[in-house]
Amino acid sequence: MEGREEATRAALEEGRAQFTFRSERGRLLVRGVGNAALGILLVVALWWAVAEAMIYIRGVSFPTPPETIAVLWELLRGAGINGASIYAHTSASLERWGKGYLIALVIGLSFGMALGTLPRLYEVGMIPVYVFQMIPGLAWIPIAMLLFGLGETGTVFIIAMTALSPIIINTAGGIREVPTVFTRVARMSGKDDSAMFFSVLLPAASLSIINGMRIGLANGWRVLIAAEMVVGVALGLGFSIYMSRYDLDFTTAFACIMVICAIGLTIEKLFFVSLENRVRHRLGLDREDQL
Repeated sequence: MEGREEATRAALEEGRAQFTFRSERGRLLVRGVGNAALGILLVVALWWAVAEAMIYIRGVSFPTPPETIAVLWELLRGAGINGASIYAHTSASLERWGKGYLIALVIGLSFGMALGTLPRLYEVGMIPVYVFQMIPGLAWIPIAMLLFGLGETGTVFIIAMTALSPIIINTAGGIREVPTVFTRVARMSGKDDSAMFFSVLLPAASLSIINGMRIGLANGWRVLIAAEMVVGVALGLGFSIYMSRYDLDFTTAFACIMVICAIGLTIEKLFFVSLENRVRHRLGLDREDQL
């Protein structure tokens, strides 16, 4: 308590309106890890319950968590899937996803910023964006096949188109929702259009932009797995799941699903949650770190 009082007194003497305590950050970190662990345990418990119910009711060989983890361990130790390691399949999927998502990110942020700052362009430009938003990810498959044929390029195209719309919508919407008083104060302080955009509009819209990036990433990751099952690739996690049906190796398919979930959860927790917390802290919205 004495340490906290001294930190409070020092912050007030220095005139800081916002300050943090290291102990509070540590507590929040521990709580976040604990919540994530509890969430994972809940998913595993539900999965196990469904597996046991299906085994008892239908007599099917439904993979349980221990069986799947055992198979995943063997795969991580070097066992092959369809002639390649789990690392090769994962790397191929990540490479396709990375290319498609990067394309969507560059186009989506650029176009979203333009739509958010130009009202006339917004009225016209958002129409095709909403149209694309209504197209399911798998519906892009025949379009990709007609444009690029079977193979890698078509898969990257599907990922980019699926991730694009939410990035544009959230970027444009976030900029347009910035309170008018912010821009008025910026004008009164002598900021030009460029300075106001980078120092006022973007920071104020940053949380909405991050949410668009998060949704676009999830959309692209999901459709990647589905596209690999259809668009003629011979390497990838989705391809491995698709091929498992031919030899009824459902446990290996569940192991691949575990890898997919682990990658998505890692990106979400280590990148997006960290980025969002940092932005919220910079904007003064992290109430738990404030006195």
